[in-house]
Amino acid sequence: MDQDRRSVEIELLVVRCQRGERSAFEELFQAWEPRLFFYIRRLVKTEEETWGILQEVWLQVLRGVASLRDPRLLPVWLYKVARNTVMSHHRREYARERSIDAHEPRVAVDERAPIELDNVDMVQYGLSRLPRGDREVLTLFFLRDLSINEVAEVLDVPAGTVKSRLHKAKKALREALEREGDSHD
Repeated sequence: MDQDRRSVEIELLVVRCQRGERSAFEELFQAWEPRLFFYIRRLVKTEEETWGILQEVWLQVLRGVASLRDPRLLPVWLYKVARNTVMSHHRREYARERSIDAHEPRVAVDERAPIELDNVDMVQYGLSRLPRGDREVLTLFFLRDLSINEVAEVLDVPAGTVKSRLHKAKKALREALEREGDSHD
């Protein structure tokens, strides 16, 4: 029943946004900004990049919400917009990096530097050690906003693929956390 109520609330919010109600956009923003920020942050290098991408996402949402045909799909649609915006960002960054002179000196990062972590920081650190695809599937699923089938829709892969990626990513995260825990003993 709680899920049904949530679905109705989402549908009403979308319809209000589609009608141009300013307060509805504010509700949408307040409800979804933290989740989208968390998701995007797991896919990019810096917090600054995250805020810039999130701003692009909100512009696309404002422009595109009127075309959302099924209001119940708002969560999936928002994550798809965010994912596509992140992927566009990565393509631009890749093109920029390729254009940089190969002889330009790069700053080295000491990966072995000691890190002090509490539980939340430990999980975030572990996530940062995973490949982007593993971080993405774990983040989408554990935000509790999306089911396996909805994650599959966002990633444009079958649900079985999401399940296997989740299994692999959970194992990789557990191993990363165990390695980090061992290094602090």
